[in-house]
Formats: sequence, C-alpha cells, structure tokens
Amino acid sequence: MTQSESMNGLLDCQIARIEDFARLDTSRRVRTGLPEVVFAQSKTTEQTLRLLTELYERDADGPALATRCPDAVLDAAAAHFGDRPVHVDRVAGTVTLGELPPTRGTVAVLTAGTTDLPVAREALATLAAVGVGTRLVDDVGVAGIGRLFAQLPRLSDADCVVVVAGMDGALPSVVTGLVRVPVVAVPTSVGYGVAAGGLAAAASMLSSCAPGLTVVNIDNGFGAAAHAARIIDAVYGHNGSLRGGRLPPGQSVDEEGAR
Repeated sequence: MTQSESMNGLLDCQIARIEDFARLDTSRRVRTGLPEVVFAQSKTTEQTLRLLTELYERDADGPALATRCPDAVLDAAAAHFGDRPVHVDRVAGTVTLGELPPTRGTVAVLTAGTTDLPVAREALATLAAVGVGTRLVDDVGVAGIGRLFAQLPRLSDADCVVVVAGMDGALPSVVTGLVRVPVVAVPTSVGYGVAAGGLAAAASMLSSCAPGLTVVNIDNGFGAAAHAARIIDAVYGHNGSLRGGRLPPGQSVDEEGAR
C-alpha cells in the first residue's frame, strides 16, 4: 500500500448525518479500535437516545455507549429500547445498548475512596463495552495503606491498572512504585477547599516521582478506560489472541524467540 492510499483510507470516514444536531463517525472503531461514544451531558434526552440507536444499528461490531447521562436518560432507557439488551449503570451515569462482547485481558480499576466510585464505574462500563475484562478494587486509599497491600496480588497479575483518586491524589504514585504493569491515573473532583475540584490531585499525579505513570483529565474515567483498552489491544489484538504479552517470570525475550 502506498502512502497516498494509506492516507486516503484514514480520511475515508463514514459519517452519518443525524437531523440537524450530529454527525456520527461510524467508522471510528475500524480506524482506531475504539467506537464513537455519546457524551450525553448537555444533550436532550431525545438526542441521546436517538444517537445511541443510530450507533447500535450502524456498528455491528459492538454495543453503543453513552456516558455522563442525566437521570432523565437513565430513567427512560430501558423502556425506550424495548426488548433490545440495555445496561444502565446509575452510579456511572452510563447506558450501554447491545450485547456486551467477549472479554480479553484484565484491567484492575482502583478507587482511593467510595466517593471515587462514579468515575471508576464509568471506566468499568467503557471497558466492558469494548470487550476488556475488569476487576474493581475499591476504597484502598493511602490513609489506610494496609488495605492496598492486601490487594497487591490482584493488581500484579492484571495487564493494566487504572487508579481513581481525589483529595491529595497520592494513590497512583504508590501503586506505580509497586507494580510493573502500566498504570493510568484519574484525578477526581473530590476533596475540601484547596483540593480545588480535582486540580490538587491532578497536579500531584502530574508531578509524581514514580516513573511511567500516565495521567488523564479530572473525572475522566472514560479517557482512562480508552487508554487502557489500547494497551490491551497492543497485547492481545482485537480478537483476544495473545500477540506480545508479558513473558513468564525468569524467561527472556531471547529464550522465547529460540523456542
């Protein structure tokens, strides 16, 4: 394939015009491995449900997902979609329309506290929608750090760890210093006064001395999940077959290649 042909393929997006309020990128999953997702905040209930329907009908490779759904959307979803499979997570504020795909890999999602759960569950819902296996490890913040140590075996055998924390945002640095898998940090807008709606946690994570830590935007569970899903795709591919995962302990790359 020539460079020109490759560029034409990238630019050949399939766009679906939806009335006078949206242009759906229905080829995004093919192009990037991640589908277009409906960001429901500030949309009307009718717009969100219409976009979910259009994505579901136009993308046969996976379910349609909406994040940041207000109560009106969460209340209406099940009845609106009738006998179609629909998953509503009121804590996450997400609606997933369609059967969840088989999973590959494992992402462990940690919360520092119970108040971080909405953001963590947004990450979990996103990962489930793109076929990534998950496990939730909740309420293991550094104020009672022994809670974290007891969960280390559940983190070390995951392919990626997403850490959701507000207040001082210290938990991701601690986790990154303890495990050898990729760690993605999500600052949350949880905390008093100078926590400043998550700015203090974000600054702490961005200035971490633990090398290799990736940080996404405040309260962005979706963004953290999207990054983690790309890591899983790099290891397992889209069909779940291992194509470059971690080697068994004590085995080198040369030993693997010699087999």
